[in-house]
Amino acid sequence: MPRSGALDEPAHRLANRLVGNPEDAATLETTLTGCAVRLRRAATVAVTGAPCPVTVDGRTVAWGAPVRLPDGTVLDVGAATHGVRSYVAFGGGVDAEPVLGSRSTDVLSGLGPAPLADGAVLRLGTSYGPAPAVDWVPYAGIVPELVLPVVLGPRDDWFTAAGLRTLTTGRFRVAAASNRIGLRTEGPALERAREGELPSEGMALGALQVPPDGRPVLFLADHPTTGGYPVVGVVPEPYLAAAAQAAPGTPVRFAPLRRPGQASRGRAG
Repeated sequence: MPRSGALDEPAHRLANRLVGNPEDAATLETTLTGCAVRLRRAATVAVTGAPCPVTVDGRTVAWGAPVRLPDGTVLDVGAATHGVRSYVAFGGGVDAEPVLGSRSTDVLSGLGPAPLADGAVLRLGTSYGPAPAVDWVPYAGIVPELVLPVVLGPRDDWFTAAGLRTLTTGRFRVAAASNRIGLRTEGPALERAREGELPSEGMALGALQVPPDGRPVLFLADHPTTGGYPVVGVVPEPYLAAAAQAAPGTPVRFAPLRRPGQASRGRAG
């Protein structure tokens, strides 16, 4: 099973800090369309991640800031205006039943709490304390082009030199079929140097796997833990938050990143 959890970890952690929670408290992750919840007790809330309109009983309130709400109010987190995923934190965290020590919903294995549906009731934990006083919070913004550094390997030798050039120079875009399991790309196919498939081997978070159609798939939080298609490279974890916010159609560029001590493949002169 993968780790699962928030796709945009920095946004998730920031939302928790804004309401006075520890960074690993459970939040709600919305995808594109947002959500609306009615509070059954007073709570401090904050919305981060993809920018979106936020209202309380129809009144506009701040995005990216703690807001104290009384019992009975309706918090409406609107559709993302940029990006894909917003994060809603409540003081005390969402007290969902842990499964194997986690409150995350893993869409691939089906473990964890059920995905939210209309009418679902969520418990909130005991508040950890007052929210911090903040004037503003740092926000990286949503990038118009997704640039992903890639450490080549372990199966880059399964691709021709032309295939590797395609990876680093080709024009790719985020495919609409992307989800929490992986970011799929549209664009040129990577030329293979070998036919056939590998025996199943371990898959890491950030693995860039190439299925038979030749178009790379970037594995995200709910990725499979094994696979038989070759992994041409791995995107380091700090760069995956930007991938979580890349909407379908966003241009994608892969930039080669050397491992420490890795020599260039060019000839010595």
